[in-house]
Amino acid sequence: MNTPLSPADPTAPGSLTDTGEPRVRLYAPEFAADPHRVYQALRSKYGSMAPVELAQGVPATLVLGYRTALQILNDPDRFPADPRMWQRDIPSDCPIRPMLEWRPVASRSTGLDFLRYRPPTTDSIQAVDLYAFHDTVEAIALPLINGFCQEGSADLIRQYAFPLVFQVVNSLLGCSPEIGQNLATAVAAIVEGVGADAEDGNKMLNATLAQLVALKQGRPEDDITSMLLKHRAGLTAEEVAQHVAQIFGTGIEFLLNLIVNTLLLILTDERFGGSVVGGALSTRDALDELLFNDPPLANLLITYPRHPILIDQVWLPAHQPVVISMAACNTDPATRGGDLSGNRSHLAWGAGQHACPAQSLAYLIAQDAIDQLLDALPDVRLDPAAGAPTWRPGPFHRALAALPVIFPRIDPLAMGLQR
Repeated sequence: MNTPLSPADPTAPGSLTDTGEPRVRLYAPEFAADPHRVYQALRSKYGSMAPVELAQGVPATLVLGYRTALQILNDPDRFPADPRMWQRDIPSDCPIRPMLEWRPVASRSTGLDFLRYRPPTTDSIQAVDLYAFHDTVEAIALPLINGFCQEGSADLIRQYAFPLVFQVVNSLLGCSPEIGQNLATAVAAIVEGVGADAEDGNKMLNATLAQLVALKQGRPEDDITSMLLKHRAGLTAEEVAQHVAQIFGTGIEFLLNLIVNTLLLILTDERFGGSVVGGALSTRDALDELLFNDPPLANLLITYPRHPILIDQVWLPAHQPVVISMAACNTDPATRGGDLSGNRSHLAWGAGQHACPAQSLAYLIAQDAIDQLLDALPDVRLDPAAGAPTWRPGPFHRALAALPVIFPRIDPLAMGLQR
């Protein structure tokens, strides 16, 4: 369990700043292969919080306890999301700095800045017509399915989920295919976080976003980028660009992993496989099960204490990242119940003032994408020749490297028949 410390000694041996042992590397392939085993081991040794490393030489505290996470997420005064004090000591070539460094958006701000940046994001996302967007997802999904349905096999990431999510997010933001492709390349470099590639990706991202914003300033349309530009908050072009970057990067990574990981659950778990296709359980039930056990963004919602803080009888150092492990908190034995059917108390969407404003939209896109695929290919199953699924390393996401499947060949589908 956590070691009690004197409030007068925030760096005493036994605190999370000086455990005397190597920190768990959340960026290592070994962690990606079996993160829940690591969470369990950390919980057994440290309790509700544990010392980890986000990249080489970048220490952080990982929050494993559900109640502790809620306490932190609902206390933005003591746990602000602004990383500027932290990043002063982080070199520009650090692989995770481009993903975590300060940007003029609500998720990296506090106080008056947060109050200014949050409404444009929530208002522009909530202005999307969810009913009409069903047709948009279908119009994107069916041609993709037709592209491989006669082959009898596919990689559902490369041939379905990624191109679907890519086109969906481009549609929401009003990106042309060329701009969207450049954004995807830039965000992939940042999320994967490989040395200079991440820094170059950040530069490419900023240049491409400036191009998109300039385009929409001259020709506004019915898309999120245009709505951000005309929002009453009066965002500058640079601020709009950074808001778009956040929606694009988070949207693609979250939606891709949400769709793919849920498909893996449906294809491997007998409770869902037969039930979802047969109608006893809905795709929404499978999505919520996935959001509990393997949330697409497993470790994020990062805050940076202004001062050394004593919480759960453990000192947290000032300006060092405190990372909420949604995956670990959701499975915290102290709060985890039995039957998860209809239970949506997980932290996959965050909590407090930084809770995700796109929950309804993300549910719609993921559910439609999965339903379209399973309606077209009800007998799809994992390719037994491909071996066990492998996971992409990274401290923040829970992401499959590939999802190879096989299925009986079918003729191409006609548009408008999948309902």
